[in-house]
Amino acid sequence: MIKYILAALSVGIIGGYLINSSASGFPNSLVTDYLFNASLYLLLFVMGLSFGIDKEAVGKLKSTGFKVFVVPFLVVLGSILGGLVGGLVFRLDLLDSMAVTAGYGWYTLTGPLLTQTLGTEWGALGFAANFLRELLTIVTISLMVKLDKYAPIASGGATTMDTTLPVIVRYCGSDVLITAFSSGFVLSMLAPFTVIAIASL
Repeated sequence: MIKYILAALSVGIIGGYLINSSASGFPNSLVTDYLFNASLYLLLFVMGLSFGIDKEAVGKLKSTGFKVFVVPFLVVLGSILGGLVGGLVFRLDLLDSMAVTAGYGWYTLTGPLLTQTLGTEWGALGFAANFLRELLTIVTISLMVKLDKYAPIASGGATTMDTTLPVIVRYCGSDVLITAFSSGFVLSMLAPFTVIAIASL
């Protein structure tokens, strides 16, 4: 999946560069104002659609009960505090830095949302930071699990309901399946709201 994401990103960058450097008179606003917004709305629609038709996801949430909110709540706190610390270390705008980490690893959503609210540079940073969060979770999970079996769940963030779930179950055991899936589900629901809320402050 990672190679397809990088390929799509590369094609987009090359396409944008060619359009920008050509004398075709192609209106950039068509991309920034219409195509970009349409793709973002489509992404959110597909997200809601996938949640709505996944009966297994709803069943898992019900079986977990109130505990379903404990782990994602701690991940939310850790992620946003991590953004604050990162902003202090690299001398970035603190609220914008926290908005980057409020995507909880969901790079395909965080990048576009931050581009719309804060600009292209923050959108690129949001995409890269959250993409690396997922990638590092997969690459370093064998080390993290030695610290604690719930560490990869915290590291994976919103991705623990899909892309990182198989490796988490493999290294952490099947007993964390519901916790990991539920945490990822809740964080995926929260991510659009927390990113926009913090970026708008």
